[in-house]
Amino acid sequence: MRRRRKKKHSVRKMIISLLAVLFCAFIAVCAFFGMKGYQMYREAVAEKPINERVEEIRSMEGFASYSDLPQFYIDATISVEDHRFTDHCGIDLIAISRAVWTDIKEMSFVEGGSTITQQLAKNMLFTQDKKIERKVAEVFAAFEIESKYTKEEIFELYANTVYFGSGYYGIGEAAAGYFGKEPLELSDYECAMLAGIPNAPSVYSPDMGNELAEKRVRKVLDSMVRNKVIPQENADRIELEKK
Repeated sequence: MRRRRKKKHSVRKMIISLLAVLFCAFIAVCAFFGMKGYQMYREAVAEKPINERVEEIRSMEGFASYSDLPQFYIDATISVEDHRFTDHCGIDLIAISRAVWTDIKEMSFVEGGSTITQQLAKNMLFTQDKKIERKVAEVFAAFEIESKYTKEEIFELYANTVYFGSGYYGIGEAAAGYFGKEPLELSDYECAMLAGIPNAPSVYSPDMGNELAEKRVRKVLDSMVRNKVIPQENADRIELEKK
């Protein structure tokens, strides 16, 4: 009996020691990539501050102000990309936790968990490379952006910098290129399609074939129903608008 207790005690100590080592390793990795991410962020804003980058975006030809954006496009984008956009301070801890768990299970970057603010930071400051330190750098940049700009300004900047596929950057180019319209002229169905493209522009671009683009529209509308932005009957009606 005494030997059995000693054995159980030894196993318990070994497990606790292993967990302590893993925890310390986790903290060390977080500190390492945290420092690298912060350095990447500091280098980016030293090269050109965020306020200067914002003014460059606003001076672009075809820049669409927030008032030039259809409300349905705004609602659809927030619903499918970052439905807690109006509530968070630049990062969504719930989305990040879910993404980390998914990535661990898949052993790959299959889900990002980035907010609209983080995506704007990436578009303005960094490359598209999927690196841990870049994700950390996004967080620092997102905090700065949220401290200086309103949610409407952040969404406006995002809509004018995001890639919509087929060489179109920004909502103005995408609306004109895909539909021959100004943003405010877009139908609800067209808004839903544009809201869904940035998730995978090479896949969901209407120029790549309508089938996948139409399936993505259904997902966008489903997210709007799930987040109580529109009722199911409206989603069904909008889906019938497709050409």
